[in-house]
Amino acid sequence: MDIQKTIQDLREELNQHNHNYYVLDTPTISDFEFDQKLKELQELEALHPEFFDDNSPTQRVGGSITKNFNTVVHDYRMYSLDNSYSKEDLIDWENRIQKMLGNVPLQYTCELKYDGASISITYENGRLQRAVTRGDGFQGDDVTTNIKTIKSIPLQLKGNYPERFDIRGEIILPFEGFEKMNQELIEIGETPYSNPRNTASGSLKLQDSALVAKRPLECLLYFIVGANLNIKTQFEGLEAARKWGFKVPKEAKLMASMEEVFDFINYWDTHRHNLPYETDGVVIKVNDFHQQDELGYTAKSPRWAIAYKFKAEQVSTVLDSISYQVGRTGSITPVANLKPVQLAGTIVKRASLHNADQIEKLDIRIGDTVFVEKGGEIIPKIIGVDFTKRNQHSQPTTYITHCPECNSELIRIEGEANHYCPNFYGCPPQIIGRIQHFISRKAMDIEGLGGETVALLFHNHLVKDYSDLYELTVKQILPLERMAQKSAENLVNGVQKSKEVPFDRVLYALGIRYVGETVAKKLAKHYKTIEALQNASLMDLILVDEIGEKIAQSVMEFFDNPENVKVIARLKQFGVQLELVEKFNPNATNKLESKTFVVSGVFEKFSRDELKKAIEDNGGKVGSTISAKTDFVVAGDNMGPAKLEKAQQLKVPIISEDDFLQMIN
Repeated sequence: MDIQKTIQDLREELNQHNHNYYVLDTPTISDFEFDQKLKELQELEALHPEFFDDNSPTQRVGGSITKNFNTVVHDYRMYSLDNSYSKEDLIDWENRIQKMLGNVPLQYTCELKYDGASISITYENGRLQRAVTRGDGFQGDDVTTNIKTIKSIPLQLKGNYPERFDIRGEIILPFEGFEKMNQELIEIGETPYSNPRNTASGSLKLQDSALVAKRPLECLLYFIVGANLNIKTQFEGLEAARKWGFKVPKEAKLMASMEEVFDFINYWDTHRHNLPYETDGVVIKVNDFHQQDELGYTAKSPRWAIAYKFKAEQVSTVLDSISYQVGRTGSITPVANLKPVQLAGTIVKRASLHNADQIEKLDIRIGDTVFVEKGGEIIPKIIGVDFTKRNQHSQPTTYITHCPECNSELIRIEGEANHYCPNFYGCPPQIIGRIQHFISRKAMDIEGLGGETVALLFHNHLVKDYSDLYELTVKQILPLERMAQKSAENLVNGVQKSKEVPFDRVLYALGIRYVGETVAKKLAKHYKTIEALQNASLMDLILVDEIGEKIAQSVMEFFDNPENVKVIARLKQFGVQLELVEKFNPNATNKLESKTFVVSGVFEKFSRDELKKAIEDNGGKVGSTISAKTDFVVAGDNMGPAKLEKAQQLKVPIISEDDFLQMIN
């Protein structure tokens, strides 16, 4: 008897049964028979550990403990989607993409937008290699051990698949399984979970994978990304993924026009309530991958896809009081404190009132019965007042004139909706907020330090700005509430490790108003050191690509403040990265310096990303659209007709990839 072959045959058979049951929903054997075969495989593997395989069906039961989830950089960035809330928004979107592509025929893939936790799973040679959460889009947490317990995710693929690729999907918890979990909690006197989405997301970060295995999670896949995929369209990709063994929702449809897209939306706006999962909208994608490449991305989202969100659920409740929060920039946000009410699967007690203008416009008063909905089904907001139920003695709301935290008189800048507390260095929530921003994941990402701990450090007079973090000692931290030796050491070590964070993220972490991640990257790349940025004039800043007067003015004001200059000097003294460390590239030149290129079409010798990198490695700049500032268009096969027309109209030279190679060689 060939033991290895017996084990392998059993694995393949059990994988097929898993696929039949969890993906196709057509089981061919009973649960008892399946369990018997699984038990047989477990016994054989225990007797023959030399044939261990971490992708065996026996590994799906979990049992591994993960103390810390490693952060992993995505091979391909995970973008978020732009949202739309009306059919007019979709028509505007179609007009924008047609303008870029040149009024070419378009097909759309329509898919339901499932409400779960995003995941990116990497396969190599047909085997599951790793699974990473979305995180900030650039990097996420490695949750491979937990993902392997989800039985609708194949561990070994079938058929003719690419050598290596990532597949994106949504981890969801079906209503039936969610209700069963809650019923079990209620029976033992525990608090039930609030909604399926949060429960699914929380499941991915459980330390014990055996607990994850007990939860009836599923994974619905919707997008493949990688090199040499040999797939030309989104819909073809979905069909291919289905053949390889993935659970791809059958509701996805290929549409030939925006009218057909509207029909799809209308149908599912009604019928979504019959689905076994939560869904909050429809995702519309340009079907052709070449057209997707032509359209490209904004800083946050693909231009070739958009989410249509179904109308949010709405409820009414009573406004008990209004409180005011102070943000890290001093911005005041009024918050409605509501009589608790169930809305879209969660209990809502608070809602944003945005600003004084909004309160005045809606004429919101204490004691009013108000209509509440979730904007995009995420953030609760008040959209109106039921005036028929208003108390005749109610008084109009008077907006506060002084900061609720430090009592400074509020200011309101002309042309802006918000009021501000000007006490930048003396108002506690502003100080705490700036430090919390500094340590956040997209900024310094300091492990072992959270928002509550920052507040604790501030109130115990251990930090008054973010540079003070670098002088903290374990001895100082230990007496704080909920601090043990290990957690204190982790905090101090996390602060020290943050000295490795690159300059662009440090610049974002400083919390300069209007300087988000994208702007910080542009400024870091342009100025390369904090000193150069600090000494830049207003006009210098405005001339930097995509930096307008508002951002430039904010940067100037930040560095004009002597307190900020002192803090930056301390950060430099502690060894924080305040200059750009450029990776050495032996093939880099400055041959293309001051030249701007736009890339369009399909190429033989480069992928589009490789071509763009070659431009940047040789000192050039890559533009997304053709303008009077474009020096060259590098054109491959099937160049977008709109770009061709624009290039000819502006008399921008169009060169081939061979011409480009001659330029850099």
